[in-house]
Amino acid sequence: MSDDDDAKRKSERDAELQREICKERKFSMAEAIGRLAGPGAMKGESPVARTRQAEALIQDYLRSGMAGGCGCLAVVLSREVIGSERLLSNLDRPLVVLAGFVQGVLGSDYKLKELVRETDAEWGRVYDERPYFDREGCPPHPDDPYTVESVRATLSHLMDGLSTSLEAH
Repeated sequence: MSDDDDAKRKSERDAELQREICKERKFSMAEAIGRLAGPGAMKGESPVARTRQAEALIQDYLRSGMAGGCGCLAVVLSREVIGSERLLSNLDRPLVVLAGFVQGVLGSDYKLKELVRETDAEWGRVYDERPYFDREGCPPHPDDPYTVESVRATLSHLMDGLSTSLEAH
């Protein structure tokens, strides 16, 4: 019987302590949601969705792994990979998905040219200028920041870094 009495007194003390703590705090929407979810609802889980975590990892990797330029190539790559079904089915391995995408682009002249074209268009939007699109049989414009060869070199360098990163994990 004394164990039940001790447990009851402890429960009453805990409830009193909780009331005292709550009395001094302002009530917020976040707290209301937390109370509705119940104790331990977020235990062991990140409050950031796995999809957003994968997207952020890809964006951070592209930002840090691609030096030079205005960042338009990183923006276009990010948009292509983040919007893919492949990423949604491999949220636990976003860099593998990115490596697969880059490898696919490097393995296809058509995909590479399309990526360059999209990147040129992005550059034109960012700088509010007419982009320098590559034309078949003509040398690239000297002011074009994104040519087929420069993008191929950038992606090859990115792929080297991805290979090293993936081997380390």
